[in-house]
Formats: sequence, C-alpha cells, structure tokens
Amino acid sequence: MGALRAAIQRRHTGEIGTRRSMRPDGSLEWWALAGTDLGWLTVGIGAPVADLAGMSPLAILDHSMLRGVGVAVAVLGIVLAFTAQMAMGASWRTGIDEAERTTLVTTGAFRVVRNPVFAAATVAFIGLALMVPNAVAVAGLVVSVIGIEAQVRFAEEPYLRRVHGVAYTSYASRVGRFLPGIGRLQPEHQYRS
Repeated sequence: MGALRAAIQRRHTGEIGTRRSMRPDGSLEWWALAGTDLGWLTVGIGAPVADLAGMSPLAILDHSMLRGVGVAVAVLGIVLAFTAQMAMGASWRTGIDEAERTTLVTTGAFRVVRNPVFAAATVAFIGLALMVPNAVAVAGLVVSVIGIEAQVRFAEEPYLRRVHGVAYTSYASRVGRFLPGIGRLQPEHQYRS
C-alpha cells in the first residue's frame, strides 16, 4: 500500500513523500514509527510464520468464521487506508520534516476523523490478527496500536499545532482523533495561559 502510494506521489509531485529517517536517532517519532513497523511486521508476517511453524491459535479466536471476517476486515482496512492516503493529495507524507509546510486536509474522510489513514491501518491490522489468531498476531496488533498512538499524540499532533496553529486546533476540537467525536482536542484558547 505504501509503495503504491509513494509511486503515485512521485508521478504527481516528483518525489515520494517519505520524511522518515531509517537511522535510529532516539527521537520519540523514530521510536513510534519503529513500534508501528514492528507491530505490522509481527502481525502481518510473524504471525503467519508462527502459524506455519505450528503455533496454536488462541482458542477464543479460533473459529473459521472469524478468520473469514478477518480477511474482509483486512481488505476493508487496506482499501480505506489507501483511499485516505489518496485524499491527502500532495500533502501526503510519511514522517515529519519540521521545515516543510503542507496544506491542512480537513475534507473527505478527514472531516470524519483526523487520522483516517492510521484508523484504517488499525482496522487492517485487526483483520490480519483475526486471520491468523495466535499470540504473535495479538502482540503485533498491540505494538502497532501503541506505535500509532505515540506517533499521532507525541509527534504529529504537536507538529500540526506548530505548523497550522489555530486552524489545526479548531479542526481538532471538532473532529475525533481515530473515531468520530472521540479524542477531540480542547480549543486553542484553552492552551494559552
């Protein structure tokens, strides 16, 4: 999904939209991205490998119907994440470049939740965990959710506040973080002393 979006970004803007450093720098942003990456790799690759190696599924989730639901949920999450990425247009990025200023996207899926890409990716990760419901999948899901939460709360939201100021905090006071109405921020005037 990310590679396809990067190719589309390159065709439209001349660059791939990646702002993240692969070099460990100890920053919270780096650790959050690393956690998210570790989580999706664990749920998406580690869990199926563990399953093939004979790891038993978790009894509570070991139902063929749930596995089928998992396939549908994973596909839905992937499609929704890609759709939300495309809705960002030229503003789409992975990682943060403090010097860069992009347009604040508040339309389409971004009118419903502030982070539809991350919300949809979480849906995809839940689907993957249901497809191969073992302890590795659940651990990967938990790690990816923690990474996404850290990335959004401690890296992206502070960056968007700095770049877009009142426009972002006004938007964030009306629109939920990952779910409609949930995780709205306090209006800008409440941040001032």
